[in-house]
Amino acid sequence: MAYKCFKFTIISLLIIFLVLYISQSTGYYEFEQHRRVALTESKIKQFEQDIKEGKNIDVSHYLDDVYRNYNNKVSTSGLKFSKNIADSFNKVMGGIFKIIEKLFIS
Repeated sequence: MAYKCFKFTIISLLIIFLVLYISQSTGYYEFEQHRRVALTESKIKQFEQDIKEGKNIDVSHYLDDVYRNYNNKVSTSGLKFSKNIADSFNKVMGGIFKIIEKLFIS
């Protein structure tokens, strides 16, 4: 059973590595960055045009919304799970220190 889990983990990590390596080598990241720069250049031109026309300037019209919400069921449950582990660990360690305190201080 442990061998199967280990094998599955290694194969999954290998597949993730290959996907990331291929996306990097094919230039996907550079393409996305170029697309963002092109969008920025178009926003600069729009800003300059609006200034020439004397329009009311608001910065929010020229900036992209950079906030992205990455919450999903998996991340939320992972956060709850880690919080429960941390709370349990704190309770256990607190109990251990109370026992040590009673043994050595009393």
